[in-house]
Formats: sequence, structure tokens, C-alpha cells
Amino acid sequence: MLTTWSVRRRLTLLAGLTAMAGCLVAVVVITLLAHLVLTDYRLDQAAAAGRRTTFNVESYAPSLSPVIPTEEVELIQVTDQRGRIRQASARLLNKPPLTRVTPTGDDGRVDTVICTDQVPGEHCLITVAHRVRVEGAYWTVYSYVPVVPWYVHPLYLLGAALTVMLLTALAAGGASMTVRRALAPVRTIKEELAEITATDLGRRVPPSRHRDEISDLADTINQTLDGLEAAVEQQRRFASDASHDLRSPITAMRTQVEEARLHPEEANWDHTSKALLGSIDRLQAIVGDLLTLSRLDSGAPGAKEPVDLGELVGEELDRRPRGKEIVRDLRPGVVVTGDRIRLARLLTNLLDNAERHAESQVTVAVGQRGEQALLEVQDDGAGIAPDQREIVFHRFTRLDASRNRDAGGTGLGLPIAREIAQAHGGTLTIEDSSSGARFVLHLPLRNGYHG
Repeated sequence: MLTTWSVRRRLTLLAGLTAMAGCLVAVVVITLLAHLVLTDYRLDQAAAAGRRTTFNVESYAPSLSPVIPTEEVELIQVTDQRGRIRQASARLLNKPPLTRVTPTGDDGRVDTVICTDQVPGEHCLITVAHRVRVEGAYWTVYSYVPVVPWYVHPLYLLGAALTVMLLTALAAGGASMTVRRALAPVRTIKEELAEITATDLGRRVPPSRHRDEISDLADTINQTLDGLEAAVEQQRRFASDASHDLRSPITAMRTQVEEARLHPEEANWDHTSKALLGSIDRLQAIVGDLLTLSRLDSGAPGAKEPVDLGELVGEELDRRPRGKEIVRDLRPGVVVTGDRIRLARLLTNLLDNAERHAESQVTVAVGQRGEQALLEVQDDGAGIAPDQREIVFHRFTRLDASRNRDAGGTGLGLPIAREIAQAHGGTLTIEDSSSGARFVLHLPLRNGYHG
């Protein structure tokens, strides 16, 4: 079973462990330095006591008193050339020599550490041995001080442990308080988001008082909510428009059937069946367009193959039933990468729209501009006002007057065409023209093809 740890707990634990690790490192370094300093201090004490005793031996030997007066160093022994004890401090009376180390060379002094069980309460001792000349022989003065333990002193160890725990607790507490204050806006954002539902998308999370990462998060969430609200509103409008457009042919079909059933002996069944087939065709066209939009909205990938745009347009125009006059201006060798079937659907939708609104003629052109392939479809109808050129790409859009959608359209052809263009990395727009509406498709040329 997984244990849930909040961000605050994790950061508090991390801060506490980090502080503890830092304090421990500092304690180790300080302890090493203190150990080194105290060891040097005790070595100097032993050396100073040894020098004082050496001066006394030089002055009063061989008639020395058995006991050496001591001050700071309580462990001192003096041995003659034969290793016999000639003088010692009170704690070392009647004790054998603790070491046989003797100075060599010109220095006349040697420093070492010895471990012995001869001195109660002491185990290892820092030893300083001085050589002194007495009546032509060499005696040795040994001064001993206890070795400094690795922990320096029990009180020091206790103080260091308490300091580490105190600093760790302060660091953890400070981190917990800081994180709690820093995450307070996040908690507010969470509570606000929990209250926002699909029916109340107008609410927004409050911004942070400071320009920081939390403020950026609030801005991003609000931008996402803006997009979500727009998408939901668009979906609602789309569902409403789709329901209306689907209801129209269904209502017409129901009316025709009910009229025929009321007077079956007078009904013109041939006329009724043709009318029903017309409504069914319209219903089928709407459903087909909705399915196409659904696939495009889901991001279903299309084919990625080289397509000669001029060749594709020519083939589609050749197989298209004769309606309005179509003027061709197709440049060969304009190759793009895409799905041939979808691009054909785009062209068909543009041609259907142009023929519905043209007076007598539709012009289709394929060309190239820089690194872009161009497809233009222009009619000689009434045209589209500049402020309505984007509106026509909205789903189920109806314009007034001469460009109002007739019974042959579903209101989805141009939105589908733009979706296909965007899926191919291109754009579909309406540009200025001398007459009628001029739809222009821009697609990136396939690498390696330049006309």
C-alpha cells in the first residue's frame, strides 16, 4: 500500500535531512580542527614541562629528590643512561619506565604516542622525551599527557549533538512554514477548480499576489479555462445547429409520409418517394459531413504521399458533372505531400460552394508562390463581405442575402475544407477579388519539388 506524502511533508523532510547533513559535516570538520588544536596544545604542555624538568636535572643531578614537583603535567619520569628511574612525579612513583624511546640526532627530543596499562585512568599518552647530559652520560626526561579522544570531550559531543538537532528542527520548521505559505495559493486554486463545473465555466482562479511560478500556473489555468469555455460553447452551438439541420429533413420526411397516409388513395406515391429520397440524401450528406469532421477533430492521420496538385484538380474536374462553366489554369509539377482523398474532398467542397453561388462561371487555378503551392477557386457571384470572411468557416454558418446557403449545402463544406488544409500544414482563406468570392489554399511544397 502506497503512503501518500504531501509536497509539504516531502520538502520538510528534505530540508531537515539536508540541514542535518550540513550540520554533521560542519561538526566533523570542527571536531577535527578542535582535535588538532587540542593535541598541539597538549603536546606543547608536555614539551614545556619536559624542558623545565630538564633544566632542573642539569642543575641538581645527580642529587635529585625522588618526586618531581608538577603543575599542569602530572606524569613525568627521569631515567639515567641505564634506564633506571631517578625521579618521577607523584602519580608515577614506583612505576617502571613507561617507554624506552630515546632521542637521537642533534635535536635531543622525540615526540610519540604510547599505550600502557600502568597509569590508572589513562590508556594512550602523548609522550615527549628530552635528552639531558649528566656527568658525561645521557639521561632522558619523559613527560606524558593524555591523548585527546576523537570526540574531544563528552560535553563537547553532547553540545554538538544538541546543536545538530536544534538546527535540524529549525530548518525543518522553517521549511514547513515556507512551503505552507508558498502552497497556499495552490490550495486556493485547487478549491476553486473543484467548484468549477461544465455549467459554470465563467469562473476563474484568483491570481497570485506575487509574480512567481504560482502566478504563472494561475495564468495558464485561466487560459486553459478560457479555451475550454470557448470549446464547450462551440460544442453546444455545434450540437444545436446539428440538431436543427438534422431535424429539418426528418420533419419534412415525416410531414410527407403523414400527408400520404391521410389520403392514401389520392397520394402521388412517385412524387412522395422522390421527395423522401431528396430528404434522405440531405440527411445522409449531413451525417457524412459530421463523421468527416469527427475524424478530423480526432486528429486521425491521413496518408503522406506526393500529390501533383494540378493533376489532382484536373482529374476531379474531368469526372465532375457539367454545371457552371469552369475555367482552368492548372500549372503542372506543383507537388505537395498529403492525403489524395482528403485533398480531393477539399477541392470538391470548394467547387460545390462556388457553383452554388456563381452566376455563370467558376475559375480554378493551381500555381506556386515561393515555397508554397496555391489552389484558387473563384466564382463570379455576389462575393463575401470582408467582415464575414471568417464567419463562413464556422460550422453551420448561414449568411444573409445572395450567399445564403441553399438546400444543396449542409453548412459544413467550408469548415471541412479548412480542417483538411490545416491538417496538411496549410491555410485556407478568402482573399480580395474583382468579382465574386476567391478561396485560396496555401500548402507547403514537397521537399525537392520546385517548379
